Amino acid sequence: MATVDITGEQFASTIEGNDIVLVDFWAEWCGPCKQFGPTYSAVSEKHSDVLFTKVDTEAEQQLAAEAGITSIPTLMAFREKVLVFSQPGALNAQQLEQVVDAVKALDMDEVHAHVARSKAEAAAAGEAKDNS
Repeated sequence: MATVDITGEQFASTIEGNDIVLVDFWAEWCGPCKQFGPTYSAVSEKHSDVLFTKVDTEAEQQLAAEAGITSIPTLMAFREKVLVFSQPGALNAQQLEQVVDAVKALDMDEVHAHVARSKAEAAAAGEAKDNS
């Protein structure tokens, strides 16, 4: 599957509507981004069960800010609407394949349980702070 350019308006629905989504945050002027682009595209062709997307940080500055992008390229991976990987820097093909394989291999029951525990702990800490 080829890569798909997405905008801020499409971001949430893209994450929500697909099981595994990789997002490459990039810019035209970024040398490492241009080097990573062909690798990202080539790996996308091998994984029809993963949606490989690209976000142009120049055109989508608000989305990049909301995503906390401070360095490009940055690769994010979402599985079942959960951010499971985020790393700045260009990867080679083998490294990108390892990320894809690791995301596919995740025990999502365990991940969702961890997210629920983290939210509960944050809520409890917030209540404790409010009561002090």
